[in-house]
Amino acid sequence: MAENLVTRSPWPAWVVPFAAAAAAVVVWLIGTTLGVDPEARTGASVQPVTVVAALAAALVAGFAGWGARAVVGRVAKGGGEVAWLVLCGVALLVSLLGAASGTTPASVALLVAEHVVVGAVIALGLRRA
Repeated sequence: MAENLVTRSPWPAWVVPFAAAAAAVVVWLIGTTLGVDPEARTGASVQPVTVVAALAAALVAGFAGWGARAVVGRVAKGGGEVAWLVLCGVALLVSLLGAASGTTPASVALLVAEHVVVGAVIALGLRRA
């Protein structure tokens, strides 16, 4: 008989939001060091994307992801790993709409990079949670 080879993540799930926040800060620091001024257009106004905003958004996304992963794990068959990754892909695509509101091509690129990195940390970090 085949054994169940699904393993749990070596990291506790509560670590993932903090790892996502750290990743967001690193990407933000790299972008601003390269001279990118991260700004987003919100309606008629332009708002700077500060390191605190990037950190807070990543924490919120990470904790929301942790909650969503717990629900998916209970509702879907077999732990819901595939359902989780599909949900993450959809959430990333929706979040990229916000990243596209950057005021310059460099700002858009930085915001997209932040969204993709944070999304990858959350998706992969909670995949087997």
